[in-house]
Amino acid sequence: MVGHHLAHAVLLTLLVISGCGHALSMPTSLTSSSSPPIGRVLVTGGAGYIGSHTTLELLKAGADVVVIDNLCNSVRESLARVAELAGCACDGSDGRLNFRECELCDPAAIAKVLDEFEHFDACVHFAGLKAVGESVAQPLRYYENNIVGTLNLLDQLAARECFGFVFSSSATVYGDPDTLPIREDAPLRATNPYGRTKLFIEDILRDANIADKRWQTLILRYFNPIGAHASGRIGEDPTGVPNNLMPFVAQVCVGRREKLSIFGGDYDTPDGTGVRDYIHVVDLAKGHVAALQRLAAARAGSKPPVGCTAVNLGTGSGVSVLDLVNGMAAATGKEVPYAIAPRRPGDIATCYCDPAFAFELLGWRAELGLTEMCEDTWRWQSANPMGYELPAPDDAPVP
Repeated sequence: MVGHHLAHAVLLTLLVISGCGHALSMPTSLTSSSSPPIGRVLVTGGAGYIGSHTTLELLKAGADVVVIDNLCNSVRESLARVAELAGCACDGSDGRLNFRECELCDPAAIAKVLDEFEHFDACVHFAGLKAVGESVAQPLRYYENNIVGTLNLLDQLAARECFGFVFSSSATVYGDPDTLPIREDAPLRATNPYGRTKLFIEDILRDANIADKRWQTLILRYFNPIGAHASGRIGEDPTGVPNNLMPFVAQVCVGRREKLSIFGGDYDTPDGTGVRDYIHVVDLAKGHVAALQRLAAARAGSKPPVGCTAVNLGTGSGVSVLDLVNGMAAATGKEVPYAIAPRRPGDIATCYCDPAFAFELLGWRAELGLTEMCEDTWRWQSANPMGYELPAPDDAPVP
């Protein structure tokens, strides 16, 4: 145990030297209920999968939320259901949740939204294109949308002196890791245009903090979010063929897809399939709340500034593709048809994080396991077999 804490003390020092963060006092207990109020938060991409779950957790934590989204990969219905679950108005009439359709590549559109409200205490930035394969085929589109959109957003926030920022990054910035578990000081080397947009934006945020210490930024590197809200009212609703494993499995289970293709059955893993660090989306959403509470504590002077600090959000445990398939079989009560296919270029055998720094800095840790991830996914998918906008057929499975 002593060695563990020493290792993370060294990590903090390395983060300072590398420009990824600043030495901080490290809480040893979970976030206190007496944390300063979060205030009003701008959430970009808040109608999407992670954004909608985070918006709900922010509302439950007492924040006022303004969501902006261009709806290219999301629908407004998700926010109507968030309002329902949070017990607030979906039209902004009570001031708790407001939505504005907005394109981040249009700075005038961002300015119009920001000027409509008196002030913002912080911003959570989810908005961005995120399909790896699509990014390889359309790199310029990804660089323009993700990087130019972020630059526009930062410029407009700075003009209004909103310097609290939480960025939705990804474990893809680590590429094929040298060692496991992955810590925040691991080498950064994205292997596709999507990952490079995340890495470039991280560099932009670090440079912004160096130039102006008013910027207080937490970069949250997600591992593999899955699951849904336990109510079954909100969940992942990808457009077209899912790019990620869990929504594809869920669509197989509900009859929208014939079978799952597992890419690679001969990896050096316990069952031959790839191993990843899957995290329940509600745990991930609560990680954003903890990040914003940490920024609020810094604003209030009760905790030191965070500078620009990167934090892994994951469970620290690896789950194989077959583990997940078997978990969904248990949740649904029926086998999941699958076939082993050749490996895909660029895929790696195993990837999972060391989540200790998130607990030390934010007082956050993942609490939900594979059982909840699978059961909540099935509750969402079986109640909404065609997603948000299409009605369920008469013969839809009963959750």
